[in-house]
Amino acid sequence: MYYLSKSKYCKGVQCKDILYYDKHNPEDAVETANSSVLDNGTEVGELARGIFGDYLNVSFNEDLSKMIEETNKYLENDNCIITEASFNYDGNFCSVDILVKKNDKYYIYEVKSSSEIKDIYVDDLSYQVYVLRSLGLNVDGAYLVHINSDYVRGEELELDKLFTIEDLTDIALIKQDEVKDKIKEIKDYMEEDKEPIVEIDNKCNSPYACPYFELCKRKVGIKDNSVFDLSGTRFSKKIKLYKQGIITFSDLLDSNNRSRKPILTDKEKLQVEGVVLDIDDIINTDEIREFLDSLTYPLYLLDFETYMQPIPELVGTRPNQQIPFQYSLHVINSKEDLKDLDNIEHKEFLAEAGVDPRRSIAEALVRDIPMNVCSMAYNKSFEQGRLRELAIAFPDLSEHLLNIRDNMVDLAEPFQKKSYYNNSMEGKHTIKLVLPALFPDDPSLDYHNLDQVHNGGEAMSIFLEMRNMSSKEVEVTRNNLLKYCQLDTFAMVKILSKLYEVSYSIKKKVK
Repeated sequence: MYYLSKSKYCKGVQCKDILYYDKHNPEDAVETANSSVLDNGTEVGELARGIFGDYLNVSFNEDLSKMIEETNKYLENDNCIITEASFNYDGNFCSVDILVKKNDKYYIYEVKSSSEIKDIYVDDLSYQVYVLRSLGLNVDGAYLVHINSDYVRGEELELDKLFTIEDLTDIALIKQDEVKDKIKEIKDYMEEDKEPIVEIDNKCNSPYACPYFELCKRKVGIKDNSVFDLSGTRFSKKIKLYKQGIITFSDLLDSNNRSRKPILTDKEKLQVEGVVLDIDDIINTDEIREFLDSLTYPLYLLDFETYMQPIPELVGTRPNQQIPFQYSLHVINSKEDLKDLDNIEHKEFLAEAGVDPRRSIAEALVRDIPMNVCSMAYNKSFEQGRLRELAIAFPDLSEHLLNIRDNMVDLAEPFQKKSYYNNSMEGKHTIKLVLPALFPDDPSLDYHNLDQVHNGGEAMSIFLEMRNMSSKEVEVTRNNLLKYCQLDTFAMVKILSKLYEVSYSIKKKVK
């Protein structure tokens, strides 16, 4: 017999092949969620246990029968709240995040760290209702507990305001026959144990990105430079084109040229033509010059590193609000400094782990960036958002912080507009792709050569971990964080220098 859990059931709802590959091809799975996301879910689940008061917790045990045995012991109470209450019916296992027993009626509460209701959450709850009702338990309510994104933390954390409870009882009951049929379908499929007939469809990306999508693409012969490599294109559009047999970049370009109504946007066409026609760098010097002429000096190149938590620890913050804890700042006093990068000044800030970093980083910004100067970021909306939040938090610094925000330009603009483009950018304009495209043979600009911290997600996770490190580990980690963030703004310096070079032929000083 094939045994289901609620997580396996939800995978089977998306695509039964995921369960097959989990069994036979786990080495082909591509990670689709980072560890911090999983840790956040665990943290939220543990905190939510207390929303109704004192509770009895069923301890995790690899021997699931032990968890079921402990659950049955707790259920001998007339009225109780049990977390991780565990049940098995005909090979269908589930642990209920929060189970409330009251007067022989049972109420299921499923906890999610998300701030919205998703269809898959309804499937999750419906499966649990099916298992418990099949065991003869009188389930009278099924609820989703999720984060309230509008909650603002006060001096004390208020669980009743942090969490929103949605009553999904009616829809969960309506779906009971569907759950029963789906369980049979999944089990029959897995017990047949035949190689899947691969079908690429919208399910490959909904409700979650499938970890075996690359494997399925290989199985049906989809190679690089296919419709699925289009940048910034909705997955549903990619599937629609794929179903029409428009798969390779050559197919796309041919169909676009023959169609009365273009099937590709201008940006998509640029990406496709670059590969198919093997076009070298596309450089619109007029547009680049217009951008460069809008800059004034001194110019302050800024990059933030932030962390976020679903459960806000800091007064005045919301769930999953981006909290800046670090910045790097390169100061270019004159565009002539770009001829010799040693003339460019660098400043930086990194907060102490375990303390509220906001006031100290706000004060450092006001100290390091004067009012009424031109500042620059890459994808500036992120930095502008953090500056606005700091201004709200500290009214005495608000005027200065908002002045920095309002005088900020975006270095991503020439690449977003495709004023400068080559095939290595893969149709995107992220700095992690633009940088190696412009400087393919410069190891000093390769993030892979850094120690410990290689991207923003790692920076966030490592900074939060620092509060539990030894003083020696903290020293090493701080140094690695500083090097990473410094590379972000140094990369901006190099990119800016390249833009001047290609549009104004500014020659660099040769040592």
